[in-house]
Amino acid sequence: MKRVVLLGGGHAHVHVLRALAAVPLAGAEVCMVTPFRRQMYSGMVPGLIAGHYSADACAIPLPPLAQAAKVEFIDGAAAGLDADRRLLKLADGRRIDYDVLSVDTGATMPRDLIPGAREHGLFVRPIEHFVKLFDGVLTLAEKRPLDIVVIGGGAAGFELALALAHRLGRAGVVGRAEVDGDGDGKPDASRIALVLGGAALLPGYPQAVVERALRVLKQHRITLLPALCSGIDGGHVHLDNGARLACDVPLIAVGTGAPGWLAGSGLQLDAAGFVNTAATLQSLAHPNVFAAGDVASRPDAPHARSGVYAVRAGPPLAENLRRFCGAGELLTHDPGPRTLNLLSCGGRRAIMSWGRWSAEGRWVWWWKDHIDRKFVRRYTLPADEP
Repeated sequence: MKRVVLLGGGHAHVHVLRALAAVPLAGAEVCMVTPFRRQMYSGMVPGLIAGHYSADACAIPLPPLAQAAKVEFIDGAAAGLDADRRLLKLADGRRIDYDVLSVDTGATMPRDLIPGAREHGLFVRPIEHFVKLFDGVLTLAEKRPLDIVVIGGGAAGFELALALAHRLGRAGVVGRAEVDGDGDGKPDASRIALVLGGAALLPGYPQAVVERALRVLKQHRITLLPALCSGIDGGHVHLDNGARLACDVPLIAVGTGAPGWLAGSGLQLDAAGFVNTAATLQSLAHPNVFAAGDVASRPDAPHARSGVYAVRAGPPLAENLRRFCGAGELLTHDPGPRTLNLLSCGGRRAIMSWGRWSAEGRWVWWWKDHIDRKFVRRYTLPADEP
C-alpha cells in the first residue's frame, strides 16, 4: 500500500481531490496536509475587496472534497522536507513518511524584503490571512478616510489598488462618518497610492493593456509612484527617492518567492528556489515527488506564475499520480504558450488580453465573473453531502 501525500490545497490539488472522488487511487492511502481548511480563489479576491463578493463566495472548502475522495485531511504547515528519506516535517513537530509526494502549496511573500514590512505591512499572501485582516481596514475606514499605499505594480497591486478605490471612495463604506477635510462640502475619500517599485506598471503585459490600465488608474485618482519602497514605519512609507508618504495601511503586493523550507529539501531547485520539474510534473532529481502551481518551475517550458497555469496543471497531475502509483507510463503536460488574462478594475469593469489583443468594459467583468464563479462551484461540495 503506497502512502501518497498531497501537500497544500492549491488550484491543482483541488482537481486531484475531485478526480479521486470520481475514481479512487487503487493500492494507495492518500492524505492532504494544509494549514487552511479552504482555498481562497485568488482570481476573486479583488472582487471581494471591492465588495462584490463575500469571503464564502470566493472559497472552496477542502474537508468536504477530501471526504468525498476518501483522503485524510491533516491540518498542518510544512516546515521541512528530506526528499532522500521521504520524510515531511510539519511546523508543530509532526513527521509524515510518504512514498509519493505532490506539492501544491503556492509561493510565499518574503517578509523581510522591505525594512519594517514584517512589523507594519499588510501582506497579500497568505490570502487567507489577508482576507481576515482586511476586516480591520474596513472598520478603520468607517471612522475616517485612510491613506493607503499599495506596494507592487504587478497585476495584484493594480487590481487591489482599484478594488480599494472602489470600496473606500466617495460612495464610501456604509456607516463612515462624513469627514470633510478639504472643505468641498463632500465627505472625503480615502487616498490610494500605487508604488511601482522602479519598474513600469504591469511588467510583461502588452503595451495596449498597460495604456488601458493607466487610463483606469487616472480615472480613479490613484497616485502612481515609480520609485522603490525603501522602508515602512508606524505611519509612513519611505521611498528610495527620499519621499515619505503618510500611510495608515501599507499593503504589500510585491513579487512572490519560494517557500523557505524547500532550501534544505534535497530537491533540485531553480535559481529562485522553486522546484524544478519535468514535463511529467515530476521533480528532476526525485521522480516520486511531483509539484504544480506557483511552487514549481518548468525549465523546459518556462511560463509566468499564475492561477491559470496552476488550474491547467490539475488534470495531468491527477492522471500522473494515478499512473505513477500503478507503474504506468506518465503523460507530458504542455502548459500552453499563452493564457487569457483578465484584470478587474474595481467596479464591475475589467480588462482582458489574449496575446497582444485586448479589450475592456462591463462585459469583460461579467465574463470574468462567470468564469470565476463556475470554477468555485465546480469544486464546492456541501459539508454534509460529499
